[in-house]
Amino acid sequence: MRVAVLAHETDFEGWRKAARAFRQAGVAPERAAFRIGASGDGLFDERLPLAGPGAAPFSVPKAFVDLAREVILHRSADRLDLLYRLLWRLGGEPDLMKVVTDIDVAAAVERARNVSRASHKMKAFVRFRRIEDEAGERWVAWFEPAHRVVEKTAPFFVRRFTSLRWSILTPDGSASWDGEQLTFGPPATRAMAPSEDEVEEFWKTYYASTFNPARLKTKAMRSEMPQRYWKNLPEAALIPELVAQSAVRTEAMVAAPAPEPNARLARTLSRLNRDGAFGEGFAPSTLDELDQAVQACRRCPLWRDATQGVCGEGPKRARLMIVGEQPGDQEDLAGHPFVGPAGRVLDAALEQAGIDRGDVFVTNAVKHFKHEPRGKRRLHKTPNTAEVSACRWWLEAERRLVRPKVIVAMGGTAALGVLARKVAVTRERGRGIDLSDGAKALVTVHPSFLLRIPDAAARAVERDRFVADLKQARALL
Repeated sequence: MRVAVLAHETDFEGWRKAARAFRQAGVAPERAAFRIGASGDGLFDERLPLAGPGAAPFSVPKAFVDLAREVILHRSADRLDLLYRLLWRLGGEPDLMKVVTDIDVAAAVERARNVSRASHKMKAFVRFRRIEDEAGERWVAWFEPAHRVVEKTAPFFVRRFTSLRWSILTPDGSASWDGEQLTFGPPATRAMAPSEDEVEEFWKTYYASTFNPARLKTKAMRSEMPQRYWKNLPEAALIPELVAQSAVRTEAMVAAPAPEPNARLARTLSRLNRDGAFGEGFAPSTLDELDQAVQACRRCPLWRDATQGVCGEGPKRARLMIVGEQPGDQEDLAGHPFVGPAGRVLDAALEQAGIDRGDVFVTNAVKHFKHEPRGKRRLHKTPNTAEVSACRWWLEAERRLVRPKVIVAMGGTAALGVLARKVAVTRERGRGIDLSDGAKALVTVHPSFLLRIPDAAARAVERDRFVADLKQARALL
């Protein structure tokens, strides 16, 4: 028996080197063995030179290499033997990886699928708890993955929590991010992680408040949220009681009387329909009247899926108007423009540019949130030209009432609403454009563009350009 010793359970490069040497030396799968670290040799094991310098080189499909990288993370004891058996067979069956019904190929694919599923569950069920160390705030989580996926999955948390210092501890190893570098350490125990923190009660309250008994499907829930993970999920303690109460709560929801219709909307619709709303005879005389009228707008279909129309806010005679694309998810729920992540980026940039947001009228080219549902999330969709054109009536009404001297259009959709033509933002940004009412427009990027730049250095450069555009708008005043 020929033996290769690997450094650790997921030592892919070590297995790859040893497996290549075995095959070049003509060692059949039943004569090859892979051991981890100092796991010991068998009585008849041989650790001998495996292949001479004249051994013939060979290649394997990339699909096999990619599959092997995943399978080695599986916890099965025979995974290394399975991979070598496939490697050996590829010598005489070069198209083996395309035969999905082959017993060895199917077994490897299934194990890779299990590894991918374990990585997905890790992303979903890691729960961080706050601690204090010598450097300040740190977030620590204990997790027990079904397979050895810590190193595979850790980069996801770097992207997700770039600005935080965190550690994920598992029985297989640990991953830590200090804000600049991702490092991996030895296995840990449950006792090394905090058992609770002050945020936990808030999280459990939120989880209980979003639990919808009318949509409860226990079989699907256990499939998506396997009970093996429950012991490390703080909200799991609530599940048995929430499930037990679901029937009673559902009956109460069904028996509850329907809410009263929105009286404000009903009055607005009645008056606007009586006065020929949105026709030649209707023109809002105040911003409050415009806000009411938008709630009854049916100029395009976007009102059907939105929570409410979101008009602009700011001084009634602001010299500077800033126009974005459309309300986002948070703006749609709150009824106010630029209160989400993009709004926070805008606030910081305005401050750096020396502009008081309190002096600015902020609005959007489109007044209803266009989106598509994706599970429980609502994903933003860019308004099309017809929707922007339909909503331009409201934007022009806001301009007529506010009478700004300078209008900053953030992004192509906003520029289309302000200028009534398609604009290449990169070509026209940062310069004054004369408008028919005597005001000037300036085109720049939308703050959400800055949020989507993954590289920190590139993001800083673009943020400086965005601030420079706002300073130029201030100069135009």
